Amino acid sequence: MSVDPRQGRAERIAALHAAAKTQVLVLDGSWGVMIQRRGLEEADFRGERFADHAMPLKGDNDLLCLTRPDIVANLHDLYFEAGADIAETNTFNATAISQADYGLESAVRDLNLAAARLARTSAEAWSQRTPEKPRFVAGSIGPLNRTLSMSSDVNDPGARQVSFDAVYEAYREQARALHEGGVDLFLVETVFDTLNAKAAIKAILDLQDEGFEPLPLWISGTITDRSGRTLSGQTVAAFWHSIRHARPFAVGFNCALGAELMRPHVAELARIADTLVAAYPNAGLPNAFGQYDETPEETAGQLREWAASGLVNILGGCCGTTPEHIAAIAEAARGASPRVPPEMTPALRLSGLEAFELA
Repeated sequence: MSVDPRQGRAERIAALHAAAKTQVLVLDGSWGVMIQRRGLEEADFRGERFADHAMPLKGDNDLLCLTRPDIVANLHDLYFEAGADIAETNTFNATAISQADYGLESAVRDLNLAAARLARTSAEAWSQRTPEKPRFVAGSIGPLNRTLSMSSDVNDPGARQVSFDAVYEAYREQARALHEGGVDLFLVETVFDTLNAKAAIKAILDLQDEGFEPLPLWISGTITDRSGRTLSGQTVAAFWHSIRHARPFAVGFNCALGAELMRPHVAELARIADTLVAAYPNAGLPNAFGQYDETPEETAGQLREWAASGLVNILGGCCGTTPEHIAAIAEAARGASPRVPPEMTPALRLSGLEAFELA
């Protein structure tokens, strides 16, 4: 008789909130770099189920949850062994819109269910092994290869390849399967288009109308360059004002930048966000070959200062980070006091590309 992966979730959520009050939590690291190291071939992605699929599947890392679950489970174990408190599901591109590139829209529900259960199984095993350090699962909801805020045609500012309703439905299908698979919280990550993120947020919050238990929500944007703006043009404050209504458990930034360039944007968010702040930068910037050269010691050295300065509540790694990076980050965060969110005075806070505040 199988165990319902949702069993005990209320207790896990309570434990997550309790842990966040006493320590800087640690998220896992990159999945892409670790999967690339395995040297997988087309057959690994196809497995038996998709052996006769009409389109190439190599590179669809999310699909490994169905065709090579052993690899996914092993990566979860490696990151938990390194000291991660929170694991992401291997579902960064597991929506119908993103999986359409591989002709696998019909497999989306199974992908997300399998990913959540693999992460849940590993988290439970490690929680039993180290009861003083419970482990949690974040359902990863990544950006799409379609954007709602920006035109797909330079000659037509109003052109869009997708509608809000279509994005909402894609995220709803993913969020529902992750919820049923047993995740403890949702992580809407690498947000470069806030309107896409709003569709994901609405899809998640609307699950409550269907009788689903509300789960903590973590929203992580990405600042794409030194300008301090997201790709769709928002400043740090404008991004926060745009999503604050969702009352997220945590907000932060990931990807695009290494720790050195990300720090001022994390500091700005820490100043204005009346919730937990999370950050998981890349291992520096990519070199000419697209590789990341920053060592675990270099990454952790910078993040140690963030923790010591009281900027963050959650730390982790994005592109180029490995279990070795996460081990170093976990050690750097050990003993640091988590940031205390500020109490913001009531004010009218609006946003477009920039923030507006009227006290």
